[in-house]
Amino acid sequence: METTSRAVAQTPAAEGGPQVPSVRRTVDGYLEAPFPWYGLDEAFTGPRWLMQVGTAADGAVEHGCVGHGDEPSVRHETAGEDRGKFAVVVTVAANPVRRSPDGTGLLEATSVSSAAWLAGVGLLSFTWPGQMDHSLRDDWLDQQTETAWVLADDLAGPDWSTLSLPVDGVPTPFHYRESEFGWVLAGSTEGGVHLGAYGRGMSAYGLGFSAIKDIAEYA
Repeated sequence: METTSRAVAQTPAAEGGPQVPSVRRTVDGYLEAPFPWYGLDEAFTGPRWLMQVGTAADGAVEHGCVGHGDEPSVRHETAGEDRGKFAVVVTVAANPVRRSPDGTGLLEATSVSSAAWLAGVGLLSFTWPGQMDHSLRDDWLDQQTETAWVLADDLAGPDWSTLSLPVDGVPTPFHYRESEFGWVLAGSTEGGVHLGAYGRGMSAYGLGFSAIKDIAEYA
């Protein structure tokens, strides 16, 4: 999971700011997933949009995310700029450790920590200190990415609290944290997937999640 996830996080930066990875992908990759996708439930009535899917070493779709609300801008010119209100939901297949198709190695298991890490790095992709010197940006991203990894690996630690939110109408516990960049949460569902989410400007406390009946509605 680490290899696939880090590939998403290290998408090359654009000249004026970070490149948001694979925004506005087509629905094709989502349709190849053998697991259900999740998004905000019907209580959310704003815009919905596709983002990206991620694959395991064997090429199978293993995770992906969909957005809700205002699509964040890639470029952040000033620190006080209004960056919109959005929430992104990350769906991660609940896979155990398993052998690769060619039998030469093992594919990593996924977990709630996988969803937490993808959500934490996803938030970073939409957060870029506009006042930062260009030469410092790579160092900043590396540092923040490593911090997100450490936090995701310690969900029982003091940086996380517990938040109960509905998933398909069932109250479900999530690990939750806030930072200067926004909020991140992660948990598991009864539908065989782990869920992560991140956002800014929209309160996480009022959110609910449900399986997406038709992913094409996000296209």
